[in-house]
Amino acid sequence: MFKQSLFALSVLAAAVPAQAHQVWLERDATGPVRVYVGDADAEHDRGEEVAKLAATTQVFTTDRAQTAKLSVKDDHLEAAVAAPGDVRLVNDQVWKPWKAKDGKVQAAVFNARAGRAETRAVLDYELVPVAPQGNTFTLVFKGQPLADKAVTVITPDKWTKGFKTDAAGRIEVPVKDKGRYVLVSAHETEPANPVEIAGQKVQKLGYTATLTFVAQ
Repeated sequence: MFKQSLFALSVLAAAVPAQAHQVWLERDATGPVRVYVGDADAEHDRGEEVAKLAATTQVFTTDRAQTAKLSVKDDHLEAAVAAPGDVRLVNDQVWKPWKAKDGKVQAAVFNARAGRAETRAVLDYELVPVAPQGNTFTLVFKGQPLADKAVTVITPDKWTKGFKTDAAGRIEVPVKDKGRYVLVSAHETEPANPVEIAGQKVQKLGYTATLTFVAQ
């Protein structure tokens, strides 16, 4: 049954700050893109918690060098994206890097996507449709599918259910109702060499990927 909350997924994501939640995109047809932060199955952040992300959030279609202009609203950022099709987001500074329990410096990287028209991965961590507008998705990390990985699906009425990717890194989403679906997955990795984020050398990265699409 669609029932469990995203709390379990946040725990699986590793030792992230206590306020851990998600960043996701919403778009209706070819209108402006909305960037939300908070719990995708519950409350959204508002005010300063949203506004402070404008400086570090990148929204784009397929080219990260061509980012959309952002404006701040009460409970979301709004991105002026003129082109139709899928839209993506990257933000690795929702929180500053912190020291994990093992003493290593860790950072959180949020990857988000709205739409299921394109069948190629652009982000480091991304749920990619197998066929345009299809309900089967491959979970990809840096070009490689991830098998036996947890994915939470949130239905339009905010019910949730956890899935695991198969041996090919795929899940099939049971789309029964009209409206917006949100898929969420988390992955932790330790790069071979430290990476610099927000002026700090980071040894561990915790990725969160979200995908939203509207079923008609």
